[in-house]
Amino acid sequence: MSGSWAPDAARDPGPGGRRRSWSELLAGRVKRQRPNPERAERLREAAVRLLSRRQSLQDLLLEVEGAPRDRLVAPRGAALLGGCQPFLCGWGSALWEEASRLGLPVGILAARMTASGIGRICEALGEPRHPVLLNAEQRKKLSSLLEIAQYLLANSMFCRLSFCQELWKVQNSLLLEAVWCLHTQKTVSLPELLESCPSVQAVAAWLCWNLRLLCEQIEVSRQDTDVASAMLSDFVRIFVLRGFQENSDMKRNVEHEKTPQIAAAVLERMLAFALNALAAGVQEGSSAHKTVRRWVTMFSGYLYCSVAPADSPKRFFRHTLTQMLTHNPVLTVSDAVRMQREWSFGRVHPLLTAWYCRLFVLLSPEELVGLLQEVLETHEVNWQHVLSCVSALGVCMPEASQLVRDWAARLLARAFESYDRDSLATAFLVVRQAALEGPSVFPSYADWFKASFGSARGYHSRSRKALVFLFKFLSDLVPFEAPRYLQVHLLHPPLAPSKYRLLLTDYVALAKTRLADLKVSIENTGLYEDPSSGGDVTEPHSQAPQDVEKAIMVFEHTGKIPATVMEASIFRRPYYLSHFLPALLAPRVLPEVPDPRAAFIESLKRADKIPPSLYSTYRQACSTAEEKQQETPSMTAEPGSAEEPLGALQAALGAFRAVMADPARPDVVSAHITVISERLSAALGRSQDGGSSEMSKIQLDVPAPGLGQQGAKVVDLLLTSFCQNLMAASSFAPPERQGPWAVLFVRTVCGRVLPAVLGRLRQLLCHQGSSLRAPHVVGLAALAVHLREYASVLPEVATGTPTSAKGLSAAEFLDDVLTCRTAASCLLSMKFCTAAVSYSLCRFSSESRDTLYRSLSPSLMKKLQFVVLRLFSEARETVCPEVTADTPWDSLRLPSADWKRAALCLWKQRAFQELLKEKEFRLTYRDWLQLELEIQPEADTLSDTERRDFQQWAIHQHFLPGPSAAGGCDGDLETACSALVQVLLDFCQSSWHFRHPQSPSAVLGDTGSRDLCSRLQEMVTDLELERAGAAGGAQPRPRGHFLFGIFHTRLQALGSGSTVASRLLREQELLMYRRLLLSLPASILFASPGMGEPAAVDCEEFLHLVDSELLSGP
Repeated sequence: MSGSWAPDAARDPGPGGRRRSWSELLAGRVKRQRPNPERAERLREAAVRLLSRRQSLQDLLLEVEGAPRDRLVAPRGAALLGGCQPFLCGWGSALWEEASRLGLPVGILAARMTASGIGRICEALGEPRHPVLLNAEQRKKLSSLLEIAQYLLANSMFCRLSFCQELWKVQNSLLLEAVWCLHTQKTVSLPELLESCPSVQAVAAWLCWNLRLLCEQIEVSRQDTDVASAMLSDFVRIFVLRGFQENSDMKRNVEHEKTPQIAAAVLERMLAFALNALAAGVQEGSSAHKTVRRWVTMFSGYLYCSVAPADSPKRFFRHTLTQMLTHNPVLTVSDAVRMQREWSFGRVHPLLTAWYCRLFVLLSPEELVGLLQEVLETHEVNWQHVLSCVSALGVCMPEASQLVRDWAARLLARAFESYDRDSLATAFLVVRQAALEGPSVFPSYADWFKASFGSARGYHSRSRKALVFLFKFLSDLVPFEAPRYLQVHLLHPPLAPSKYRLLLTDYVALAKTRLADLKVSIENTGLYEDPSSGGDVTEPHSQAPQDVEKAIMVFEHTGKIPATVMEASIFRRPYYLSHFLPALLAPRVLPEVPDPRAAFIESLKRADKIPPSLYSTYRQACSTAEEKQQETPSMTAEPGSAEEPLGALQAALGAFRAVMADPARPDVVSAHITVISERLSAALGRSQDGGSSEMSKIQLDVPAPGLGQQGAKVVDLLLTSFCQNLMAASSFAPPERQGPWAVLFVRTVCGRVLPAVLGRLRQLLCHQGSSLRAPHVVGLAALAVHLREYASVLPEVATGTPTSAKGLSAAEFLDDVLTCRTAASCLLSMKFCTAAVSYSLCRFSSESRDTLYRSLSPSLMKKLQFVVLRLFSEARETVCPEVTADTPWDSLRLPSADWKRAALCLWKQRAFQELLKEKEFRLTYRDWLQLELEIQPEADTLSDTERRDFQQWAIHQHFLPGPSAAGGCDGDLETACSALVQVLLDFCQSSWHFRHPQSPSAVLGDTGSRDLCSRLQEMVTDLELERAGAAGGAQPRPRGHFLFGIFHTRLQALGSGSTVASRLLREQELLMYRRLLLSLPASILFASPGMGEPAAVDCEEFLHLVDSELLSGP
């Protein structure tokens, strides 16, 4: 076919009147003809003639871009970039001819045409408002154009520098997505494009404007969200990498490079825009709010995981935080003293707190506190941002609390060394701000002030000059102080020597005058009011009931009148007599069994802290109330105001559960926890100070403590919420990727109602274990893990039993509550222990070994081994540790857990078997005996035969042959017998029998001891037979029997005390010896000294025991 066909066909519109495109004409020829080198050459020549004679190369470039991709592929076996595609080769030849005609290098001409084409594509939208994203048609056109540019690049027909310069000439029509496509498709990189810009400031302004539009576009429109988010992330990553890189390459002159300047300028402009918007009080729903909200999400640790070097994001985060702390520093220290209450975590703008929490991700607590200290020493600061940052630091990073205390101590030391008012003011502001977040974050301001200035060890006690310095500073603060802080200073004044007492007197007079001006009475301050709550001053009549409730709670847990009440009865009698006692002695119907309130009143009366006339009036009013109740039929109580705060707490917990889809976001989690903490305080009706120093130990009676109706509802809400949150979070992420929500929940929420939480947990585990569903068990087990993790700062628990006289941690208390005595309790223990250990192994899998070990309870680990070996015969076989993707947690997080499968899966895991090699987690022979003795045969899962078989297997096959280092007996039967005897005797004296008193003789014939006594009889008989057959009787028998050696050692340990208690304990011990001797074969009492001399018997030790102890015993 003649080569002249192509021009005529292209010029003829055809019968339909529509002018066909070049690609359509070319596609038709490809369909009808097979690939042929000669035809391809003729076609190329015809195309060159056509393009050179009649067509605009620029128009043709934009026309061909719409051709389907499969029409532009090269023939089989040829590469596209190698020049075998007819159109590209023809267009390239025409480009060479056009460049030659114009006298330009072909690369510059191609760059101009491509840049002009991109500009025309971006202008095609034609909307009045400057957009940032391409539509679908524009993306299609741009993609085809960039494919041609790639061809030109590969064939050295494209000048990148010229292209970048030409592209900036069409900057006004350029869309940000087009720039992003050039970078991602590697036509030209963004740094290369920025280096060729004509003006740094103009390009920085253009980029900042487009980024703001992009942020708003993502928040407003649901279309192209993925593309827009990817664009924003890529731009920010590049700007952070290039704008905050360290100039370590001496060969490069970074100062003259445009890219770092533009990157830093863009980030600086975006930061200034966000801070100005927040300072202006940006309203939710506005375009500025949407822009700032999206920009804040760019401060995410995972966004910069692929950035190298890794220190660039950290420098960016440090720079951003520094700029935030120093932005618009117009507030003075006096303004901060007056307004800092409004800057707590729960009151400051949510976007600002979210920003702080995200900035904290890449910086350690030490770095953050150091940065705060450095900025305060070297810059004028924005006090609102500094103090709100301190609040966020305390809430989001619990480990920073001690660092803030140390920082405040250093500030105090520096202030009194150089008499620096700025350091002293900073210390007071920082401490007050941290205390605003509650006792779970920082001690109350009252406690800090007393500890710092209430003793002779304070910095102010060193000299008269230091004392004058302190009182001058406090006096200068008086006009700006909140009444609560003045009350603290008056109730807990700084210690001043008698010769300088006038300084204190002058300050007290000034502070009282200020309180009088504010119409606040120091005499009517509540006993447990705390300025760290940040609330308004409470009227005495409304504060007194809260003080009464707190005092009763402390009395209930300690058994003593709180020291605060005793002090108030002496030093603050007006409030004590006029408000506290009337609230305490409110008339009511007295219960038949005295409750904590009644017991507290009687204790105060015995201590002469209630006037007799007032007490008599109270008793008479109570009698009157009882008579009226008998006369008036009972009526259903109307819902009171107490239900309102309870409903608010329930709503806050429900909102918190909604964020469990992304539990690893510390900013959102911390904000919700703060709201829950405030609602919890309102529901309990107590002051914010939930961690009084008077509650160093919690006293819980052995019977389940009775919770008030309101308290019981609150605790049930908290426990239910924790379980539901754990299940919801686990459906999205495993425990190790759930962030700190569980720790914050336990520290901030459960830590403040710990006695009630522990009491309720004991009720559930002891009395309602069989009714707990799988999510409940898993949630409570995880709660126990975090209580153990947080145990060092929680008060001890005393249950009134001999074993807990010294106090138990909260986690140890729960371990003690969980028993293995019946079939139901064994099953619950198996579930609880399996869930707790599985959760710990998942939650702390990426932590250090020490952290994992601290989270695990040795008691739960041993109980798990005991129950699994007892219930599942599969576990008694030799275990080959497995490393599989299937973990017990995968099945436990389901609503209907397969507990047997989960327990055996955990048992076979290599990580679990490695734990069993640790001494503290290994179930030893003595541990097994102690747990087996508590089994109640009549309620056991195993039948009598199964129990006998299991005990014989455990003794003879598991523990007896095992090495002593692994908790076994080294194959020594006498060692096994001795351990069993010791455990039996200890069992009779154990705390369990103090709670369930029985005589020692009854104990040895009851419960699990009956079966183990039978095992002891069998083992003693085996031991005699073993010795009889050893060495054919050639070796003489060791003098005496091991049993008498045990008796002698134990009696020596008891001593021969002369007190009644000592004598009774010794008599009880001897009574157990008698019972034990009567249950064993007579051969241990009368035996021949040598197996070859049956005529002679040796009963010396037995007769010595009878003569010296048993005849003189009971």
